[in-house]
Amino acid sequence: MPLLVRLLLLVALMTGLAACNGAPPPAFKGTDIGGASFGQPFTLTGHDGKRHSLDEFKGKVVALFFGYTHCPDVCPTTMLEFAQAAKQLGADGERLQVLFVSVDPQRDTPAVLAGYIPHFDRRFLGLTGSEAEVAAVAGHFKVVAQRQPAASGGYTVDHSAGSYLFDRDGKLRVYLPYATPASDIAHDVKALLG
Repeated sequence: MPLLVRLLLLVALMTGLAACNGAPPPAFKGTDIGGASFGQPFTLTGHDGKRHSLDEFKGKVVALFFGYTHCPDVCPTTMLEFAQAAKQLGADGERLQVLFVSVDPQRDTPAVLAGYIPHFDRRFLGLTGSEAEVAAVAGHFKVVAQRQPAASGGYTVDHSAGSYLFDRDGKLRVYLPYATPASDIAHDVKALLG
């Protein structure tokens, strides 16, 4: 048998075996990072004053976003997109948990977060902690945040603007860049809900 025919048979066999492994992985609108080796479980204080861990939300798709309440544009825009996605999901919106981790724990106390987060959706949860706790969590997710003096006094915080989606088993699966439309977020959440 000629070498070319053998190679073609081998390719056909490999393709057939791959098809036998079950359904193909979902096609995400965001970036599939299912094999990522970063991100770790964490525990921070919620805007309800209670300690919350990432693990307690298993069974839901979790969206993780790092921002701060004084953010003029990126953070409210992202939170509005998540709120719209939750609405588009209908009943499945109850199976989405959005976590907003403040990169400005000095100003974003649980009380401040409680006055901010529910305006987007009552199911969303704001999280904060000590400077060291927040820095550790941000570092585990490769999030950069740096204070910048503001012209009017005070400061702003330059920070990474993407979000992460975890599947129902608590595994990191999708990276969503800033300005991902609500319809794309809803698509990826549905894919992860199965």
